[in-house]
Amino acid sequence: MGLSVTQLRNSLDALAIIEPRFATALAQAGYPEPRGRDTGYPTLLRTIVGQQISFKAADAVWSKVAATVGDIENPGAMVVMTDEQLRGAGLSRQKIGYCRSLAELIVAGDLNLENLPQDDEEAIAKLTAVKGIGRWSAEVYLLFAEGRPDVWPAGDLAVQESVGRILGHNSRPSEKTVREVAEIWRPHRGAAAVFAWHHYKIPVI
Repeated sequence: MGLSVTQLRNSLDALAIIEPRFATALAQAGYPEPRGRDTGYPTLLRTIVGQQISFKAADAVWSKVAATVGDIENPGAMVVMTDEQLRGAGLSRQKIGYCRSLAELIVAGDLNLENLPQDDEEAIAKLTAVKGIGRWSAEVYLLFAEGRPDVWPAGDLAVQESVGRILGHNSRPSEKTVREVAEIWRPHRGAAAVFAWHHYKIPVI
């Protein structure tokens, strides 16, 4: 789902008023295109499968896992897979454990991706109860799958780099600094993150 075109534009226009350097960056880079993912189990599973490998490699492994599991959208189908089958699909022992953790929590009813808490921090806590889902993965899921407008993945290196460029820092600011400077951007930090990734691709002038 993600943030809509209207949400992005409205939030970024508001940010340009709050922070004039955002207005300058927006004039240079333009508005970003919306980014979205489907809500639910397959999106989180794919996040785990793609951790620490390239996009191309992640696509290849995902295709193998989907073919091996069969009903890839059904967590119950993952639960009954053997380790040997999943290793044959290209998953490491660690990632097999992570995939099982996600599937088992959903099957047991301990994680309901259709009814996560409305409070962002509570939702992040629910998601990070899954082995292999850290804060960054949880925040990215909430932003791009659920379209939560104020999620702020300040631990992302590209976001840090981009915020540093926009605000005129001499070096990439720390996660702590990026969280602090973005406090005044509430409730528009989700759009700020989408813009940061968009702006990161723009060469430094």
